[in-house]
Amino acid sequence: MKISVITVCRNSASTLPDAIDSIARQRRDDFEVEHIVVDGGSTDGTVDFLRSCEGVIWVSEPDRGTYDAMNKGIRMATGDVVGILNADDVMASDDVLSAVAMAFADDGLDAAYGDVRFVAPDVFSVGALRSVHVRRYCSARYWRPWMFRFGAMVPHPSFYCRRALFGRLGLYENELYPRSADFDLELRFIRLAHVRTRYLGRCMVVMRSGGQSTTFDNNRFNREDLASLRSHGIWSAMWLIQLKYVFKIWGFVVPRLSMGHKVKLGKTS
Repeated sequence: MKISVITVCRNSASTLPDAIDSIARQRRDDFEVEHIVVDGGSTDGTVDFLRSCEGVIWVSEPDRGTYDAMNKGIRMATGDVVGILNADDVMASDDVLSAVAMAFADDGLDAAYGDVRFVAPDVFSVGALRSVHVRRYCSARYWRPWMFRFGAMVPHPSFYCRRALFGRLGLYENELYPRSADFDLELRFIRLAHVRTRYLGRCMVVMRSGGQSTTFDNNRFNREDLASLRSHGIWSAMWLIQLKYVFKIWGFVVPRLSMGHKVKLGKTS
C-alpha cells in the first residue's frame, strides 16, 4: 500500500520544515509514503528549502487558490490512499500513517478520520508542537453525518480516503467554494455517496492556531457551507449552521479538563 500526503503552501519557509519532518519521521511498516508539496510560487525561501529536501515530490507555480493546489496534488498522487497535511501542521505522532495503513488494510473501507488539536502559532519543531499546551481539541468521536446540516464536518486534516474516490466523486470545488470546498467534498463523499468510513479514535494532526479556518470571517464559511448544502438538496438555514459553535465550545473545555492527562489528547512522541 502507498499513502500520498499532500501539502500545499505559499511563503511557508518558517513552518514547512516541521510539516515535512513530521512526515519523514513516520514509521513505515508495510507501506510506502509519498509526500507531495504544491507551492504557489513562494518568494520567501520556501523553494530553496524544497530544493534541499530528499524524498519530497514538489512543484512551485501560481495556482487559483488553496483547493486548486490540493487538486493539483491529487492529480500528481500515485498512492492508494490520499490525505492532506497543511504547511502549518504536523503529524501528532510517528505512527499516524501506520494507523491509517492498518485501517485501509480493510478492502471495504473508503475513508478514515480522527481528531486534531490546536496549539499556539509561535511554536516550532515537531517535538515542541507535539508536547506544548493544547488550546483546543477537536474530536470527531461523536460526529455523525446528520451533523452536516449544522455545518459540522470531520476535521479535514485528519481525513484520508482512497484516491479512486476523487475520480468517481470529483475533486475540491475551488471556484464554487474557495473557503469551504473541504466541507463540500466531505458532504459529497460521506453524506451523499455514503462511502464507508471509520473513526480511528486518535489525534492525528497538531495544528497551529491562526490558519485560514481561524482567521477568516466565519460568516463567509457559513454562507458557503449553506450554499453547498442547498445545492445538494439538503435543507438548512444560517441560524441552524451557527449552532455548530455550541459544539465547538467543548473543544476549548476538553484541554482544561484533561490538563496533565495526555492520554486523552492522543499520544505524543
